[in-house]
Amino acid sequence: MSEHREYPFPEIDPDICKGCRLCVAACPTDVLVISPKLNSKGFHYSEYVGQGCIGCGNCFYVCPEPSAVTVYLKGYVPEEEVS
Repeated sequence: MSEHREYPFPEIDPDICKGCRLCVAACPTDVLVISPKLNSKGFHYSEYVGQGCIGCGNCFYVCPEPSAVTVYLKGYVPEEEVS
């Protein structure tokens, strides 16, 4: 996660996501979409549109794939920045 983003925001691992669309349907702010691109397994994966996340965690809770979705909230400090 090298790029600067405004918190909160979801991060979806495209190689784990199977494109089931549960997170897209569960998002109250409609900030998740299905990518037109395919992942390494041949699935159209979910992706964040870049702004508007409220950090509710619905995408995380409905996802059937462990570790496919992470929601970063304000106050999160990446491990590489912790000294």
